[in-house]
Amino acid sequence: MDIFQPAQVFADIVTYNWLGITNEYWGDAINFFIYDVIKIGLLLIVINYVMAITRYYFPVEKIRDILTKRKWYGFDYLLAALLGVITPFCSCSSIPLFIGFVSAGIPLGVTFAFLIASPLVNEASLFIFPSIFGLKMTLVYNCIGIGIAMLAGMIIQRLKMDKHVNPDFLKFKTKKEATIENDGEKIALKKRLIIWWKDGMHISKSIFPYVLIGVGLGAIIHGFVPRDFVETYLAIGKWWAVPMAVILGMPLYANSVSVIPVIEAMTGKGIPLGTSLAFMTATVTLSIPGLLILKKAMNWKLLSAFIVVTSLGIMIIGYFFNYFVF
Repeated sequence: MDIFQPAQVFADIVTYNWLGITNEYWGDAINFFIYDVIKIGLLLIVINYVMAITRYYFPVEKIRDILTKRKWYGFDYLLAALLGVITPFCSCSSIPLFIGFVSAGIPLGVTFAFLIASPLVNEASLFIFPSIFGLKMTLVYNCIGIGIAMLAGMIIQRLKMDKHVNPDFLKFKTKKEATIENDGEKIALKKRLIIWWKDGMHISKSIFPYVLIGVGLGAIIHGFVPRDFVETYLAIGKWWAVPMAVILGMPLYANSVSVIPVIEAMTGKGIPLGTSLAFMTATVTLSIPGLLILKKAMNWKLLSAFIVVTSLGIMIIGYFFNYFVF
């Protein structure tokens, strides 16, 4: 059951009944905008509230200790990637949880492993891929996807780019600080609820304008850009087709479920599987609307590193499936 189905129903009513839009392109764009603004807005509020409670009881130092005092190197990155697998979010929807992780003090590289894995390896690649591409391709894609997410997270962490995160997302109130402000007295539940709400809403309000811009751009692309326009440019099986697929996929905005029929059509028309997968993964992982939202949480240097590292990972997937998987 889709928990956001009521939001879709509301978007349909507003678009087609209240506004009376009959034009297919404008209808798709406005419907998309209303639905995604509601969905991502609710995710922002809920996730940031939960993270405010987490930060209150578990100071940054404790969280960092849990994730850095590991027995096996890379295990925390694997856990983050697997968490991304079981959270069925597109790139924009996973960003609120990513921001919550960063603000809670979880290492930056680990949060990036989640951010990449969440849209890259998801319910579509687990349950829809087998019927289209077969079990072997599905297993290979998911294993490589998790590996790419882990490797990208490790590289980001190795670059030591924590200082490039927006410091506003690192400001929060812990139980110790709240108790001191309350003259050492225990904080009543009602007051704690207010503290958590203020902390959560501080981040939600600061990021929401970027949600509107990002989703607005995504809505225009979704409504007015034909999904099959890339076929002309990717049908030629040259080495540059894979990076071209990444470039063409970035301006688009879709989740993996909605883009899979496009991938099936592309492969059916002779476009190599790896090139098609590179297009899909760029669309769901590096969408420009998602990057606009993410920009609020970090500066251009860190965002550029994320784009470069993730793009290289996507191209590895593309070349692997083009030349090594038959």
